[in-house]
Amino acid sequence: MSSERIAFVGVGRMGANMARRLKDCGYAVTAVHDVHAPSADALAAEIGAKSARTLAEVTAAADVIFTVVTDDAAQLGVFAEKGDSLLLGAAGKIFVNCATLTPATHVEVERRAQSVGAVTLEGCMASSIPQARAGTLYLMCGGDAATFARVKPILEKLSSALRHIGGTGQAAQVKALVNMVMNINTCALAEGLGLGAALGLNLDMLREVFLQTGANSQVLKTDGEDMQNRAHDCYFSGAHAAKDSTIAWVLGAQAGLNLPLAGATKQQFDRMVALNLGHLDKSGVAELTFKGRHA
Repeated sequence: MSSERIAFVGVGRMGANMARRLKDCGYAVTAVHDVHAPSADALAAEIGAKSARTLAEVTAAADVIFTVVTDDAAQLGVFAEKGDSLLLGAAGKIFVNCATLTPATHVEVERRAQSVGAVTLEGCMASSIPQARAGTLYLMCGGDAATFARVKPILEKLSSALRHIGGTGQAAQVKALVNMVMNINTCALAEGLGLGAALGLNLDMLREVFLQTGANSQVLKTDGEDMQNRAHDCYFSGAHAAKDSTIAWVLGAQAGLNLPLAGATKQQFDRMVALNLGHLDKSGVAELTFKGRHA
């Protein structure tokens, strides 16, 4: 059993399952915090941790703090330079930041942490809820190599495929590209199945043909049947797909590239959100492409 005390900020489905996994592996998960306090209370009771009411309490209770928050604003908020913050009393602490954020935000959080004597590591995840619970996440890390080495034993309990990408911000760049391609594939599959349905084709047959040809993709395996059956239980929401597609599209614009597919994908997921479908799994983008559905 490791002597390191671990805490989590953001205990939605991913953060909570990561905390459960580390508890199962013998780590002392000492504190959890969430903007939705009942979520933190329930998890704390389940795993024997403290439900911290302030961010400063989280930092005081742990040596390694994982953050799994929603977006850039939330990330910068928990590392606020004024008021309640994880930065209070943070000298010597390690922060592992797992949210999908813009690379610039990871760089800014690192700067803020270093100013108070703490260190950070990006822990970008390319997996979903079951993998978080099972400890089989695909983890892409960015930051100082020595910091990565220090927390590697913990990360190995969460990941079946652990990779140090490079300096701070680079893991976020790779994660943005992973999600860009995944989201483009998701929209493409929804259009293919939607058109197949409109042509009167048997979609079980069509998916089998896709599987054996150049139309195959990981998304076909995870989302194809769900698109066909309108089974959009959420593992990765349309709202998150919209956010992540925007991150990638902006990176492309900043690089001076024309990325029409990334742009069209962003528009599709933005449309999902505008139609109040953002809470559905990203497979719900098929609701925009099949005749007679929400579109």
